[in-house]
Amino acid sequence: QVQLVESGGGLVQPGGSLRLSCAASVTIKRIYDMGWYRQAPGKQRELVARITSAGITNYADSVKGRFTISRDNAKNTVYLQMNSLRPEDTAVYYCRAAATINTPDSWGQGTQVTVSS
Repeated sequence: QVQLVESGGGLVQPGGSLRLSCAASVTIKRIYDMGWYRQAPGKQRELVARITSAGITNYADSVKGRFTISRDNAKNTVYLQMNSLRPEDTAVYYCRAAATINTPDSWGQGTQVTVSS
C-alpha cells in the first residue's frame, strides 16, 4: 500500500501561484507514473499533469504553460507548481501513484485549491 499526503492548497487570487506537494510513504523511484488530478464540484475527475520515472511529462491543455510537475525521488515527493491561476482552476487536487507489480493504484486524500478574488 502506498500512502500519499498532499499539501499546499489554499485560497489564492486570480493570477497568483501555489505549489502543491505529494509525499509518498514508500520510495517512488520505481513508480513509473505519478500524477496530479483535480475534481471540481459537479464535474468528473480529470488529469492535470503526469510525470514518469524518466522525467517525461504531459499536461492537460488547459494548464500547459502555467503548471509544472516535478518529482524528487530522494524525498519521495511529487510537486505541482501552479502559476497564473484562474478561477476555473478551483478544484480538489489529488495525487496519484500508478500501480506497480508491488503496489496498487493509490490516491491521496486531496487538497482544496480555490482561486477567487
